Parts: sequence; structure tokens; C-alpha cells
Amino acid sequence: MKISYNWLKQFIKTDWSAEQTGELLTDLGLEVEGIDSFQSVKGGLEGIVVGEVLTCIQHPNADRLKITTVNIGAEAPVQIVCGAPNVDAGQKVPVATIGTTLYTETGEAWTIKKGKIRGEESFGMICAEDELGLGKSHDGIMVLDADLKVGTAVADIFDVENDLVFEIGLTPNRADAMSHYGTARDLRAGLLQKEIHAELITPSVSAFHVNNRTFRVDVDVQNKELAPRYCGVSISGIKVEESPEWLKNRLKAIGLTPKNNVVDATNYVLHDLGQPLHAFDFNKISGQKVIVKTVEAGTKFTTLDGIERTLHEDDLMICDAEKPMCIAGVFGGEQSGVTENTTNIFLESAYFNPVSVRKTAKRYGLNTDASFRFERGIDPNLCEYALKRAALLIIEVAGGEISSDIEDSYSNKIEDFQVRLSFDNAKRLIGEEIPKDVIKRILMSLDIKINNVTETGLGLTIPAYRNDVQREADVIEEILRVYGYNNVKTTEKLNASISNSSRFEDHKVQNTIGNQLAAQGFYEIMANSLTSPDYVNLSEQLKAEHNISMLNPLSNDLSALRQSLLFSGLEAVSHNINRRRPNLKFFEFGKTYHQYSENREEYKHLSLFVTGNKSSETWNSAPQKGDFFFMKGIINTVLERLGLTRYRTSPISNDIFAEGLQLGLGKTKLVEFGLVKSSILKHFDISQEVLFADFNWDAIIDLVKHNKTKYSEIAKHPEVRRDFALLLDDQVTFEEIYTIAKQTEKQLLKEVNLFDVYQGKNLPNGKKSYAVSFILQDEQKTLTDKQIDKIMSKLQSSFENKLGAELR
Repeated sequence: MKISYNWLKQFIKTDWSAEQTGELLTDLGLEVEGIDSFQSVKGGLEGIVVGEVLTCIQHPNADRLKITTVNIGAEAPVQIVCGAPNVDAGQKVPVATIGTTLYTETGEAWTIKKGKIRGEESFGMICAEDELGLGKSHDGIMVLDADLKVGTAVADIFDVENDLVFEIGLTPNRADAMSHYGTARDLRAGLLQKEIHAELITPSVSAFHVNNRTFRVDVDVQNKELAPRYCGVSISGIKVEESPEWLKNRLKAIGLTPKNNVVDATNYVLHDLGQPLHAFDFNKISGQKVIVKTVEAGTKFTTLDGIERTLHEDDLMICDAEKPMCIAGVFGGEQSGVTENTTNIFLESAYFNPVSVRKTAKRYGLNTDASFRFERGIDPNLCEYALKRAALLIIEVAGGEISSDIEDSYSNKIEDFQVRLSFDNAKRLIGEEIPKDVIKRILMSLDIKINNVTETGLGLTIPAYRNDVQREADVIEEILRVYGYNNVKTTEKLNASISNSSRFEDHKVQNTIGNQLAAQGFYEIMANSLTSPDYVNLSEQLKAEHNISMLNPLSNDLSALRQSLLFSGLEAVSHNINRRRPNLKFFEFGKTYHQYSENREEYKHLSLFVTGNKSSETWNSAPQKGDFFFMKGIINTVLERLGLTRYRTSPISNDIFAEGLQLGLGKTKLVEFGLVKSSILKHFDISQEVLFADFNWDAIIDLVKHNKTKYSEIAKHPEVRRDFALLLDDQVTFEEIYTIAKQTEKQLLKEVNLFDVYQGKNLPNGKKSYAVSFILQDEQKTLTDKQIDKIMSKLQSSFENKLGAELR
């Protein structure tokens, strides 16, 4: 929300700086996220002075250019080449001097420099009004009043407004502060707490009176539940045209684009008082009747943006005797809006049911300034006052007269809230006893009426516009924010509690593995659980009927909960590759969601993604690609860290992986990983290999909880390494060698590693060579050569008998 400081000071007089005011507003809960400057003329006309054209002759080298000498109040006149057809000697003109910065209509800056134009020197520029931002005309230069003094700053002649604008991060509950008036109310309370008595100035509407009753409109509110209050008045004889500069500057300062004087006036009151209004062209209201009701489902309605919408049966509409004219509280209709030909209007000011407006706005994806306020709850008792304020403003800027009585449908008045405040509860929640007279002063500064006072508490009436203050705790919060959170003293005593929780809790295990992966060069990603429902078509394992769809999706690409972490991770991979970051290692802890008949299930996973090089190029090593075996090594370290080492490995075949493996324990699947198929990568515009691992985190956590920690002392005696170069059939896997070795020597064989593989020249067809190392160790004594040779002989015999191996 943007708040103009000049506008704010129309409600409350203060000589505080914008920075001081911003700090106080932040302390009051209206967090000022930034303060921006605004100038009604960009650049503030700095460097523009009044000049007098002394001479004006034809440019010798250009038919459309003239050479002028101009007195700008300096020691000597300057020569300026000008192309305007209306430049002439004796004129007083605005001159942009050397070094002045001007701005185009799109806001691009350019600087006036000394230069040559068709061979003639030019020391400045005589400006047209559009070049200065004072208008749109470019027919010629501006000719100023002949009585102006040469050298006068043009900024002193024209009314250039300089303003400071607060960007306030307003919380959704503070509907009462969604205006300059509401912000001023809070500011007054904050100043009073600092013993600065500032009067809250409200614009007078005493000038409002009915001139005639020739344009009466009958108002019929048929759905009083959705429209508790509806006010309206007719104004005739207006002239729709451009707004005066002061009004346009107010709107521009807060980021609005002026339209015309009528629309600008309603927008002004909206941001002035927080009451949305809408103006209808009176001559387009059939039967001079306004009916507030819901319409039949399927009714077609074209809104101001030119889009035809199909209405829902719950949409509250503002209709005339024949047709809908406006979606109540959300958006106006194309056929009833104010145009340049409008001469008579019907002005609406209402209070609509917040829930109804919110549902309608969401249904059509519309978020307007009006719906933003209506759906949070405005002041129902402000409608008539705001209507009078807007009517007087429209008459001021567009002419006309009041041509009907105010129609006001408000049969069931929205009452103020009654709350009982206990002083003891206030002390308990705040943590400090605030003096009773301070509490009373704060409440009164917030327009909270004190009905009765006792030793134990207060009976209070909360104004209806504070719909977020309906409980005792809400009142205490109001007292505290005005009193000042920073003014509550902190205790010197520090209390702490010890958590008696298991080290196997999910978040602790997750943090442990997350830290380990980060130490191995992985970056954590947090993808959106909402995704495209069409991703299930990329894999036969996923079914469209298992999608859990959103009722009110923001877009089709975010309309279903994901069934796999693969696709959201590939989106992140693609995003980075497209920004020249091809070497990636990602991990994500996330959930998948599935619909099974009437049941919905969610499962937690850990996903890993590796693509490109696993290490960067350095002076002494080439870059190394992150391959299948690198991914397998990372997975092994994760499982080992969790104490899961006795898993089995088996090939996996599905339509996600081009090649892959599955790691399991008993019947429990732990991990699936492999190389993602190119057909899936193509869908994400990825042309390089991507490795993906999917951990069944729920099953892993369950196993970890029942896993016993094993440990052993560090051996005191040395280990021994022996190597075999084995000639094998090319179908033999290292896993078979590993298994046979462990079965042959269970006591002293500690490790079996494959450190070289060779196939090709000098080997028989269908053969390969494995270089395998064996680590032997006795924890009780040093191994002798005789023991070592005996073990190696047994291993050799086992390989020869079971695998047909030969020693090379």
C-alpha cells in the first residue's frame, strides 16, 4: 500500500520528517518497507531557466533550423540552434542549460550537452512543453509570460509538487488502515503516546445539499445479507474531462494513472477514506432503477476490460430494470461505465459482504482496489459520509449539481463490538503492568469507547470498522502496539526448557543428511508442491486419476499436487542450465500426493539430481563428469550415514530411467536411481544427461528408528593389501567377485575393491580383465606371510572354480 506524505498531512498536521514518521508507523504495526520520492514533473525542472531570445536567424545549412542568441542571465548570451517553427526574437522561453537532465515520456533520461548541429555550435535547448513534462504538445517551443525575469528558475514559476511516498506492508487484518485517513488515525494515536497532541482533520461535507430531484433512482436491495448497506445519489450536468493537476498528482504519487475527472474523484475518495465507490452513467440505467441481487447461473456479462464472463449464481450484481451493470464490489460493466459523453451519473457507495466479494473476485481472477478492501471488511458507517465527500469533489472538478436525495438501504445496522478488558489479563499477556491511565488514553486515541471502569477492568465498545478487534486479546494487542513493543522491558532472568526427544526424529535425521549432502557440494532446492497435471503423461507409472487437483488454481501449471519430485527438480535444472549454469548437484526433501479412490495419501522423499561436471576445472586437473558411479557413491554414503549397509542391489526397468538400479532391504524399497530418459529431458528442454535418485524417506526413517548403532575399536595391528588381475568372462560382475570373496574368507578379509577394468587388444573375445584389491587384517595380531598366502590361495581357487577366472 502506498501512502503519500503530503496527502497524509491533510489529515494530521505534523512537522516530523518522513523518516521519523515512517519509524513511528512501523512501531505501530504499519511496517514502512521503503520511502520513495515523487515529483509531479520528473526531474523537478532542475536546470531549466527563463531565457530571452535576442536574435533569431536562419541556419545556413538547414531550412528547418534557426540560430538564436539567448540571454539566460549569465555573463554573456548563449547560442542555441532551434528547430521549432514558432521561435522568434523577443520571446521569453524555457531554456535547458548545459548539464540539465530531461526525460522522455517513457522515463528515459538524457542530458543536454554542448554540441554542433549542422556545423553550428549550440549551448543548450529551448524546450517545448512535452520535453519538460508540462504537457503533451510538441507543436513548438513554450512561450512564457513576457514579464518574467531572465534567469528565473522555471521550477519557481510552475507548481511542481515534490512528495515522499511510504510503501507500507499492510497485514491482511488491518482493513481499517487501507487509506490515508486510516493511516492518519493510527499516526495520531502514536503521536499522543509520545505526548504530542495532533488533531485529526476530517474533510467537511456540510456543503452537500440537494439542488433538485429530477434524476431520482429507485434502489431495491433484494439480497440484504450480501449487501447490508447500499447508498446512492444522482449528479446531473457534469462535464467529463481531464482532472486538475492537483488531483492527478495525488493519484500519480501512489502509482495510479489518472483517467478522467469523475473516475479520478472516486479513486481519490477510495484512497482518501478507504470507501470504494462506483459511478454509473445515469442515461444507461434502464427504468431509472437499481436492483442489488444475484442472477441466474450462466448469465453473460461483459466487464470494463472488454471480457465477457459467465456469471455464477452466487455472484452479487448491481442491475437495472433489464440487465446487470456491475459485479458488486469487484468490477464495473462495459455498458454502464462513465465515458467522455456522460453528462449525468448515479454514484454508488456500499458495504458488501466480505466473504461474498472474496469468493467472486477469486472466481474470476480479479483483484481490484475495491475488492481488496471489500473482501477484508470496510467501515459500514462511512458509506454516506464518503458518498457526500465524493459527490462534492465531483461537482468541484466536473461541475454539475445534486439531483436526487440519497438513497440509503441499511435496515440491519452492523453494531459495534462489546468487549470486557481485564487489567490482570493485560499484564499477563504483555508481561508488564501498564498504568491504567495510559491504557485508557491509548484506547480513547483508537476511538474505542470506555463504557464503564472498575478496579479489575474496563467495559469497551469497539467501532464496527475495527472488525479485527472482537476479543479481549485483540484489545490487549492494540494497547501493546501503541504503547510500543520496544518499551516493554526485558527480564534479566532467562528461562529455557530441555527437549526430551529422540535423535531419530525425522527433522533431526533430515538435517544430518542435508548437512552431509551440502558438504559434498549439493545445493538444497525447495520446489513448489503445486505442479502441472500434465506431467503424469510423461510416465506410465503415474496416473491422471491419482492427481489431487486444486479447486481454485492460480494457473493450469499450478493446478495439481505433485506425484513425483522428478519433474519439479527438472524444472530447476532447466532453469539453471538456461542461465549458463550446466554443472549442478541438487537435493530436495519433499512430499508427493496421491488420490486413491476416497483416500488421499502423502509420502516423503529425498531426491538427488546430478548433471554436468561433478568438479570444476583447475590448473592441475581436468573437470570430471558426474556419472552413474558418482551418483551411486553419493547414495552409498547417505545410506551408510544412516547405518543402512546390508541392502541388496538389483536392476530396475521403467519408463523414467534409461538405465537404473534399485536398492532395497528385504521387501522394502529404499532407493531408485539412474539416468533419466532423454524423452523426458526433452520435454524440459534439457540436452545433457541428468542423473536422478529417489529415496523412500518414510521407509528409511522407519528403519533408522529400529537400527542399532554398531562400533568397533580401532585396530592396533597393520592391514595388508594384495591384488589380483583376473581374466573373466565379460558377463561376470564385480558384485559376484565381492560376494565370493566374503564367503571364502569371513574373518580376516576387510575390504574388496575394484580399481581397474580392461577390455580389448591382447585379450580373447568375450573376456575382460578386473584388477581387484583385497585388504586383510587381524585385530589381535600381525598377519604372517604364510597366513596371507594361504588366504590368497583360497580366494584364487574360489574364483577359478566358481567364475572360471584366470590369473594374468
